[in-house]
Amino acid sequence: MSRYALVTADSGYEHLVRLAVAGLPGLLQSFQADYLPTDVDDIFGQLVGDPLEVLILGPDLKPEEALAFASVVDAAHPHVSVVLTATPTPDLALAAMRAGIRDLIPPDTSMEGLRAHIEQARAAAETRRAAAPPADDAAAGGGRGRVIPVMSPKGGVGKTTIATNLAVGLAKLAPLSVVLVDLDLQFGDVASGLMLTPERSVLDAVSGPVDSLSLKTYLTPHDTQIYALCAPRNPADADRITTGSVSDLIDRLASEFQYVVIDTSPGLGEHVLATLEHATDVVWVCGMDIPSVRGLKSGLEILEELHMLPENRHVVVNMADRKAGITVQDIEATIGVPVDIILPRSRQLPLATNRGVPVLQDGLRDPVAKGLRRLVERFRPQWDERDHKQLHRRAVFQ
Repeated sequence: MSRYALVTADSGYEHLVRLAVAGLPGLLQSFQADYLPTDVDDIFGQLVGDPLEVLILGPDLKPEEALAFASVVDAAHPHVSVVLTATPTPDLALAAMRAGIRDLIPPDTSMEGLRAHIEQARAAAETRRAAAPPADDAAAGGGRGRVIPVMSPKGGVGKTTIATNLAVGLAKLAPLSVVLVDLDLQFGDVASGLMLTPERSVLDAVSGPVDSLSLKTYLTPHDTQIYALCAPRNPADADRITTGSVSDLIDRLASEFQYVVIDTSPGLGEHVLATLEHATDVVWVCGMDIPSVRGLKSGLEILEELHMLPENRHVVVNMADRKAGITVQDIEATIGVPVDIILPRSRQLPLATNRGVPVLQDGLRDPVAKGLRRLVERFRPQWDERDHKQLHRRAVFQ
């Protein structure tokens, strides 16, 4: 199937493009930015699924930057059709042709007209791709999405709540490109946390074929434009799911989705360790109690010894309370790494969980919702030149 990529910070234009490609073969992967990276691999390296055929540059991008970027894409990936959304002028049309841009789309083009432009660009790309060497074809596809397990050595710290809200929040950045997997195989609560009644579960996914065509038949769609792969209904079925099958499943999902969020079981069991082998990030969750903090410290030390700590880690303190008797500074001193996000104790969060409507779906104006949105922002595809020392600056919402 074809695949389309869009770079724009204009949510209205993104919606229009999604409507346009809905009638065409293939899926759209979007990047919310009003500027382009200096290196084309910053985009192509984040593409997942089938090889890219059409790259759409939005109306909010600077034409001179778009032209320079398109010329590099044309040299590195000549079978990809780059189209620019801008008001056509004779000078711009000539510069676009020289840069390898295949089409100029006026910003006020209707949805039907936009679909025709994209279809024409897709057909041209398909023709060039058929004549391209296999190595060139692979250069624009076959990537992997970000695999983000949400973990805690101790249960009862709100891990599932954070995982569901993270997935819902990421879907606003990448609609239909997020899958939430419940790997708490015995007592997983993702289905109830999203008010879902899944027909199939992780057991079905690891027992049957996992090719691209079959994969989504195991997933349950949610109103927030995410997919969920829920835990088996019978806790005894967990014993039928091997670590090897879990590893294969995660690998396949990462090749099809931009984000794979995984709600893991408490502790460091074999399925959790198999998940970590594929993780690009890990979200650590602990409460403001001594057993939870000590458990996190032990977990980090064990994984450090096993060389299984992903490069990107995000530490979340949930249900923070100034009356707990310990401070965030105490937690940081114990675990030996900075705390990134602090979520205050909230009355709205358990209410939302019990309703099966994540707070980021409900649009509640609550300090904990602000903290969860800040967590989501840490996974936004971006290529800015900010100081990386700011990545672990604590975010507190009270």
